[in-house]
Amino acid sequence: MAGEGDSEPGKSFKLLGFLDVKNVPCARESVLYGSLGSLVMGLGHFLATSRVRRSCDVAVGGFICTMLGYWFYCRFNLAHQRIQQRMLQEGMKNRILYEGSYLDPEKEQTGSERSDS
Repeated sequence: MAGEGDSEPGKSFKLLGFLDVKNVPCARESVLYGSLGSLVMGLGHFLATSRVRRSCDVAVGGFICTMLGYWFYCRFNLAHQRIQQRMLQEGMKNRILYEGSYLDPEKEQTGSERSDS
């Protein structure tokens, strides 16, 4: 029964057989922006030079550069968001844990505590 849903169309798309575009974060957007970059650069080069073969080479290079550029940008932002999320969760956990105790950083100090510090 394992792999029964794998044969259904629309479930998953693997680019070059190894990059699962549906399940890997940033993969879908990277391929889409790479395609758009490929189209723009290839068509722009063709309109400027009228050389078909060279324009196809530029389009392939544009696809690779745009896809990798957006991939790294997206993955960097994703990692940054995950770090912020972890910090926020840790802060919320500490807030619940220390609220009302003497370790609470937001607890107002009494007059005797102020004179000691």
